[in-house]
This record gives sequence, structure tokens and C-alpha cells, in this order.
Amino acid sequence: MSAATTRSRARRAPALDSLCAEAVDLAREAAEEAAAPGVVGAYVEAVAEGDRVVTHLFECSEPGYRGWRWAVTVARASRARNVTLDEAVLLPGPDALLAPEWVPWSERLRPGDMGPGDLLPTEADDLRLEPGYSGEDEPPPNSAVSEEMTDRADAEDAEFVSRTPSRGAIAAVADELGMRRARVLSRYGLHAAADRWEEAFGAKTPMAQAAPASCVSCGFLTAIGGSLGQAFGVCANEFSPADGRVVSLDYGCGGHSEAAVMPKPPRPAEPVLDSMAADVFPLHPTPAAGSVPTVPDPASEDLGHS
Repeated sequence: MSAATTRSRARRAPALDSLCAEAVDLAREAAEEAAAPGVVGAYVEAVAEGDRVVTHLFECSEPGYRGWRWAVTVARASRARNVTLDEAVLLPGPDALLAPEWVPWSERLRPGDMGPGDLLPTEADDLRLEPGYSGEDEPPPNSAVSEEMTDRADAEDAEFVSRTPSRGAIAAVADELGMRRARVLSRYGLHAAADRWEEAFGAKTPMAQAAPASCVSCGFLTAIGGSLGQAFGVCANEFSPADGRVVSLDYGCGGHSEAAVMPKPPRPAEPVLDSMAADVFPLHPTPAAGSVPTVPDPASEDLGHS
């Protein structure tokens, strides 16, 4: 037998078994037993699943399952004339009404979806965060970002614009110190801004009241300069409702970088009965028990020799 003949036989569709194809009544009884009363509709067709294995399809008239069909599979053994039931399930047809494909929550989540009391877990290898207390994975010299973020920026064709002024110029030094402006905020202006920011993203907002922790301990908080930096910062979490906003250090939301803790794996409870130890029972009752007459010691008995 050639290889081409073998492959053609392997691809050959199974033949429809006549005995299994005639078992329509058996398939309908199985479908009506599995379904609710009156929802098994007209007979559709018989499909050969394999040698002596046939699936009978019936329409489903139950509301909400448009295009679905009851599929009942029957089979018989080799050289046997008795057809037996395999399974009965409800399957979607070619034009069935189906729910949209499930999408993981990490891909469904959009900025602004978080509400009071919600928690957003942060992955351990989140590229938006880096250790702030150790020297691991330090950025290369004269680099604005880490190596991992540089690779990601190259893949996304992003550019990092350097705003470092030229050295040696008085205007450049003034720009760094913030002294090249004609007017700056007065004390009244600072207090007015602080009141507005505290009212929008402060400790008394519903989001902060339901938050597991405050922004002062969140890795997504970006510090700001000046005197207002002692009480405020900028949120850099894209899924937070305060993303890109000035927030109070007492503000908080469910997107806190350290709020969500992965639960520990469950441990089985200790057994109620200790089946590993052995209980010791005496083979002979003790004389002090009193319920059984005392058995004389065979070693102390007279053997009866003269």
C-alpha cells in the first residue's frame, strides 16, 4: 500500500451507519429527557462522527437560544445491532446567537473604569514601576530611562525629548531654579490652589474613603517641586480616575501599587481523627478489672511430677 493511499484513507470521511441513523426516536427521547418540556423542535439532520457513531440534531425552540440545536450522539459496537446512547448536549448552530468572546479583565479595563472600593492589582514586573530602595537594574549612565523602558520605547517608536538647558549660561541656571519668571504665585494663590486640589482629589472624597491606602505610599505618585510638594503630587496611574491630576498625599484609590496582595494557596485543615497513630490494646485483661477471673501464671503452677 502506497503512502498516498494511506493518506487518502486517513482523510476519508466516516460513512453514515444505517442502524445508528435510524435511531431518531431514541435520540429524541434522550433530548426531551435532558431538555425542558416542549423545547425540542423539529429534526434537522444526522452527522457521522466516526465508524458506527452518529449525531442526531434537533432544533431548540427555547427563547434566548436562537439557532441552537440539541445534539444527541448514538453508537453501536462492532457486529452489534443494538444502538446505545452516548450523550445529549445543547450546541450552537451555524447561525446561533452567541455571547461575545470573553476578554481578560486586563484587556477590558480602560482609564476611568475604577470606582470607589475597587482594587486594581499591579504585576510584579510592571514596566511603569521600578525599585526605589535598591540599586538593582540601575539605568545606564546619562540615560533618562532604564534599559527595559528604552527597549520598549524603541519597539513603540517613541522618542524621549531632552529638556536640559545648555550649561554655563545664567538663563539656563535660572530656568533650572525657576527664577526666570516675572511673577510667581503668592501665598494666597498657593492656598487657593491647595483648596481646589484638596476638594477634587483629597482625603474626604468617596474614592479616598474607600481606598485601601493613601497616595503617599503609592509607587505611581510623582513628586512635585515647591512648597505644595509637601502635601500634593501627581498621579501617574493610567487606570486611576486621577491620572495626570494633582492629588493630595492623603488621597487614595483602588489602583494603589501595593494594595492588592495575592492570596496564599489554601491549606487543608488538620484531620479531626488521627489515623496515623496506632492504639494499643491489651491482649489479656488486668486482674484489677474484676470482670474476668484471675488466670494463674503457668510458670508458677505445679507440673504434677513426683
